[in-house]
Amino acid sequence: MSKINFYKFALQAAKIAESKKAADTVILDIQKLTTVANYFVITTAESTLQINAICDEIEKQFKISNLKPLRREGVSSASWRVIDFGGILVHVMSPAIRAAYSFEKLWSSADIVKLEETKNEVVKKIVKKKSTLLKSKSKKQ
Repeated sequence: MSKINFYKFALQAAKIAESKKAADTVILDIQKLTTVANYFVITTAESTLQINAICDEIEKQFKISNLKPLRREGVSSASWRVIDFGGILVHVMSPAIRAAYSFEKLWSSADIVKLEETKNEVVKKIVKKKSTLLKSKSKKQ
């Protein structure tokens, strides 16, 4: 049995979310902080229909690669769904829920995997939160 490349699946989930017009998609690398998962994929959807479309497509594409969800939460919720794939937790939230829970602040010690579209490829850039904060402070001064 081969080891699952959760990084690859996290990128794929983010790319799928973006293809469904999700906003502010981010991947948090939480491997060094918890054993819950390796990555959080967090994205914002404007409606329940969009939340469902994003989650359905991620599950459909992952099933092709034999990665099935261990759990789903919020299936009846209109504003937040979580899909647990073991090494990845995918959070699809409404703007209000995302602002209220503020996962990026809660997990501020996590590395952020930034996504940039370059010739249809998702490029990985891990940026330490501390260096981002230092840059934003120096710009303000």
